[in-house]
Amino acid sequence: MTLSDSASPNDAAARTLCVDIGGSHVKAAVVGLGGRMLGDEVRIDTPTGKGPAAMVAAIADLVAPLPMAARVSIGFPGAVRNGMVLTAPNIGGEEWHRVPLADMLAERLGRPVRLANDATVQGLGAISGVGLECAITLGTGMGFAVFDDGHPGVHLELSQQLAHKGKTYDEYVGDAALEKLGPKHWNRRVGRAIRQLRALVNFDLLYIGGGNAKCISFGLPPDVHIVSNATGIVGGVRLWHGLERPGGNDDDRPSV
Repeated sequence: MTLSDSASPNDAAARTLCVDIGGSHVKAAVVGLGGRMLGDEVRIDTPTGKGPAAMVAAIADLVAPLPMAARVSIGFPGAVRNGMVLTAPNIGGEEWHRVPLADMLAERLGRPVRLANDATVQGLGAISGVGLECAITLGTGMGFAVFDDGHPGVHLELSQQLAHKGKTYDEYVGDAALEKLGPKHWNRRVGRAIRQLRALVNFDLLYIGGGNAKCISFGLPPDVHIVSNATGIVGGVRLWHGLERPGGNDDDRPSV
C-alpha cells in the first residue's frame, strides 16, 4: 500500500503514524519527533462487532490520505501483550481473543507496527516521567494505565473489575452510565472512582482523558489533571522513541 507524501524520505523516516482505536471512533494522524501533529487528525466510526479483518481494512482506508511515515503506533481498547490483542470488551467478543493485530497491520500497511493499550498510549502523551503516575480514559468504558518514572507498568484491565455494587468500572462510569444517569449522578461516580484509584495506587499524578473527560464538572484536586484527547495520538511517538526523562537519557523503548 502506498501513502501520499510530498516530503523527502528523510522526513518520512522521522514521522510516526499514530492510530487511536476507541469504542466509538478510530482516529489517526502523522506525528513528528517533537510530538507535533503534521496536519489534522482523521477519524471514522469504530467498526464495532465486525472483527479484526474489518478493523485492519478500516484503518488502512482511514490512513491512506495521510503523509508518509516510517512506523506505526496503535492504541487499542483492551488487553494487549507483545503486539497481540487478548481481549476487546468494548468492540467485540471472542473473535478478538489472541489476535496478532500488530503483525496484521504491519503486513497491510507495509511498515513496522507497535501496539499498546489505548490508556497506556494516552498516558505516554501526558505524563511528566517522574514518580508514580496514572492515566484513565473516560469514554465507552474506562481505560487505565500506570507508569513508574515514565515506564509503563504491567497492563491491568481495571475496567473489568468491580467498582461499586456489582458494577465494573466500565459499567459504573462508561458512556451508558452517563446517558442513563445524567451528568450530576455520573460526576459523583467519577469522584468515587478517583478516590478508589487513589487508595489502590497512591498515585503522585492522575491524568484523565477520553471523550467524556469534558463532562467532569466538579473541582479536581491539584494532583488530578484533565488532558486533551490529542494525547491519545501523540503518545504513540513514545512507543518508538521512548520518554525523555528529567536529567537524562531518552529510553530506546518503553516496556509495554
